[in-house]
Amino acid sequence: MVDLLSSLLQRGVSDIFPDQSELDQDDANLAYKLQTTEQPLRVKLGIDPTGADLHLGHSLPLRKLRAFQDLGHTAVLIIGDFTARVGDPTGKTEVRRQLTEAEVTANIRTYINQIKPILDFDTPGRLEVLYNSEWLSQLDLAKTLELLATMTVGQMLAKEGFAERYQKGNPVYLHEFLYPLLQGYDSVAVQADVELGGTDQKFNIALGRDLQRYFGLAPQYGLLTPILIGTDGVQKMSKSLNNYVGLAEDAVSMYSKLEKFQIL
Repeated sequence: MVDLLSSLLQRGVSDIFPDQSELDQDDANLAYKLQTTEQPLRVKLGIDPTGADLHLGHSLPLRKLRAFQDLGHTAVLIIGDFTARVGDPTGKTEVRRQLTEAEVTANIRTYINQIKPILDFDTPGRLEVLYNSEWLSQLDLAKTLELLATMTVGQMLAKEGFAERYQKGNPVYLHEFLYPLLQGYDSVAVQADVELGGTDQKFNIALGRDLQRYFGLAPQYGLLTPILIGTDGVQKMSKSLNNYVGLAEDAVSMYSKLEKFQIL
């Protein structure tokens, strides 16, 4: 079991936080938590339906989520139907176009079928598929103001993409500040013990820890997987950049894209 846990935590993982040096003396790191817990951990992964296709980059955290399922933990897959309408500003040099509710609904239709070959949908208690509009659409202005009051403008501008855009004089819109807070509130709503994401999501996942602490919950652990380079060979694989290899594509199409850009 120890070797299996070690493999789970290290294989294909770029970062796990907090590590022991960042914890209080009485707190446990994730490796110890996994070895000693008597209850299944709730392991969260959020995916925003900003396009109709999931791609190979999504498969990294999805496969890690499956590994947690295989160890008996509960995968909490959040389809970000609400946050997709705000748009994740992470890594963007300009504001994302806001999607309509109809566009998001259309994008969701194929998601579950693309995810089914990776996750265990059959074992009872091993998977929850949730839509964050269930709780985020219920936030009134008072609750939204409470969320905003947990962060300063300086803290938000410490987020890499915001800082770069601000320094270059590119506009940063107020609604973009809401995205990390809403994603963090997802962790409060589902009481996540662990959150998975790419290395570009560390700020958002860490904010989830802060919000859980603010609302009286134990803060989650963050487990980050690498970012795949897209078929342009330069930028990260992304639906919005159209440089991706879709999970639903046939094998010949996948191979052709990867071989063309010498990714294989």
